[in-house]
Amino acid sequence: MPTPEPAATEAVVYYNSACPVCDAGIRGQRDRMQGCAIEWRDVHAEPELAAQLGIDIEALRERLHVRDASGRMLVGDQAFAALWAATPGQRPLARLVRSMHWLAGPLYKVLARLLYRWNRWRGNW
Repeated sequence: MPTPEPAATEAVVYYNSACPVCDAGIRGQRDRMQGCAIEWRDVHAEPELAAQLGIDIEALRERLHVRDASGRMLVGDQAFAALWAATPGQRPLARLVRSMHWLAGPLYKVLARLLYRWNRWRGNW
């Protein structure tokens, strides 16, 4: 009997485990998404990902990035919306964020910038 092929990756999530808030959020999201074909890449443990992706390492540290199944790179609120859309029980959140991108996008950028500065101040990277 042939061995089944592994599931194709639906998305690749690039997150920063050096940020305690981000790390806790990703751990919770991973638990909710068990069984989904998601690849989780920690940019703190793998800083060379920045060069491979052609993205500034500080940008990867500051904001969540998700490469979807079609190859698009989603950042910030749109990255969260992509994860939530693939998570049972969180799909309404994805619809809300996508429909209110005009508010969610700027709000995410402000919060991400503050969190990034807080982490730099604490010496997390």
